[in-house]
Amino acid sequence: MVTSVSNSTSTTAAQAAAAAANTSQLGATQDRFLKLLVTQMKNQDPLNPLDNAQVTSQMAQLSTVSGIDKLNSTVQALSSSMLATQSLQAVSMIGHPVLVPGKEIGLVDGVADAAVNLAQPVDGVTVTVTDASGAVVRTLNLGSQDTGITTFQWDGMTDTGSTAPNGKYNFTATAKLGGQKVDATSLSYGLVNSVAQTQGGVKVNIGQLGDFGLDSIMKIL
Repeated sequence: MVTSVSNSTSTTAAQAAAAAANTSQLGATQDRFLKLLVTQMKNQDPLNPLDNAQVTSQMAQLSTVSGIDKLNSTVQALSSSMLATQSLQAVSMIGHPVLVPGKEIGLVDGVADAAVNLAQPVDGVTVTVTDASGAVVRTLNLGSQDTGITTFQWDGMTDTGSTAPNGKYNFTATAKLGGQKVDATSLSYGLVNSVAQTQGGVKVNIGQLGDFGLDSIMKIL
């Protein structure tokens, strides 16, 4: 297992250097503006002096630009700090099983775990396991369930009474309340292998399931 938290340090340092460069550039811009303003005032026509309102407007514009740049630098610093904190927190999940949105279920030696997320209590939940060709392998009746995440385990037995081979399968969940279908989200089970900080935020790698954002992890088991 590899943890890519070192990216967080290098990214933070790069962003700090960029913020320093922006600050230096802003200071140079302010100096140039003030020099031009002073020169303009020194060489103004005494019979047609600069309009006070115009000078005030120019100063206000410079102040606005300066304020926006400082705000952007502050937001970038906060964002970098938050990403670094999320990376360190995510490291603790390495090696732990988690549930993420997905329809894959892996069978290993008669054990396959997955879950269903329900937005409301239901009268019954039916899980249909299919193979790579889409053929139904096993139908599981989970009965009535409450709101939230319901985990289940498939023992590898098929509807015909035979034992399914190890491998990847797909599953769908159908929930009903009063004879009407209700929303049921399928959740796949996997182990967190690594953590990386990307431009899109902190990502965790869950083996063959792929990479997921922290907001996609529904439960840590």
